[in-house]
Amino acid sequence: MRPRDSIALPGSPAIPDRPVGPGEDQYTETKHMQLAMVGLGRMGSNLVRRLMRAGHACVVYDADPAAVAALVREGATAAADLGTLVATLDAPRTVWVMLPHGEATEQTIAALGQGLSAGDAVIDGGNSFYQDDVRRAQALAARGIDYLDIGTSGGVWGLERGYCLMIGGPVACVQRLAPIFEALAPGAGALERTPRREGLAPSAEHGWLHCGPAGAGHFVKMIHNGIEYGMMQALAEGFDILRNANQPSIPAERRYDFDLADIAELWRRGSVVSSWLLDLTAQALAGDRDLSNYTGVVADSGEGRWTVQAAIEEAVPAEVLTAALYARFRSRQDHTFAEKLLSAMRHKFGGHVEKR
Repeated sequence: MRPRDSIALPGSPAIPDRPVGPGEDQYTETKHMQLAMVGLGRMGSNLVRRLMRAGHACVVYDADPAAVAALVREGATAAADLGTLVATLDAPRTVWVMLPHGEATEQTIAALGQGLSAGDAVIDGGNSFYQDDVRRAQALAARGIDYLDIGTSGGVWGLERGYCLMIGGPVACVQRLAPIFEALAPGAGALERTPRREGLAPSAEHGWLHCGPAGAGHFVKMIHNGIEYGMMQALAEGFDILRNANQPSIPAERRYDFDLADIAELWRRGSVVSSWLLDLTAQALAGDRDLSNYTGVVADSGEGRWTVQAAIEEAVPAEVLTAALYARFRSRQDHTFAEKLLSAMRHKFGGHVEKR
């Protein structure tokens, strides 16, 4: 078992023996902080909104002036460019980059590395490849700049539900920014505590965790998304079998005409397979019984491929996750009801729009 990290929750001088219980204050004091956000898409904008609701000050920049203006109206401070953004922040500065993985993220982090100073921090909260994090962290460390990679899960619902944060990078930097993570994460909520968690990281019960050094956050998020592919594929295939139980090729006495929306709703209540993905499936089927608004084209954003690559490197069998990834490839050629349901789930939890 990996020893717990020396991360104290905000307002706590040391790691508590246990997370706070029901009816207790989560922490005695909230430290309001300042953070800059680069990239104001669905996730970036809502991260800023959630931080400002918690009393944190946000400086924002995006190539789209309308996205910046919308958040300025809600209390954020605008920056016209990266140089202005850095100059607006008080030291030690923290800049969160929320851009698509690839060249946009690479160029932005490289530019920030030239403008920031020792003691400052750069966060990549997008879906970057973990090996890129290791390289970037090393380059920024040479200038005394901390680098955190944060796998951010929550989609379009994160503003209200909170975000699950999987964090990689230096312990001291994570500790300094703990108030930010507490504001973004869901918190302990009403979930029952898992028994025998004494001695384990208390922040995990709040919805954020320091997973390890550079790259660890995005590695954990990569596997999270690979598992997500498998869970979604299992639901989609199961409902497709139910839907086709009335085919003429089946003997009449064994044909069934199931109402999929009702079955999805049924399974939400006390079933072993109940989950948030099933909740979203029930929503999709209740609003569009035949999923006529979806073609069944299912995209993959990279993490599924990287999960399979990691499995190969580690010689770990991953038949379900690999098959789920290949099913997405096939979805771009012909479209079954299962693939329409996958597309519907992606739209419901992340606002992902099909490519037409």
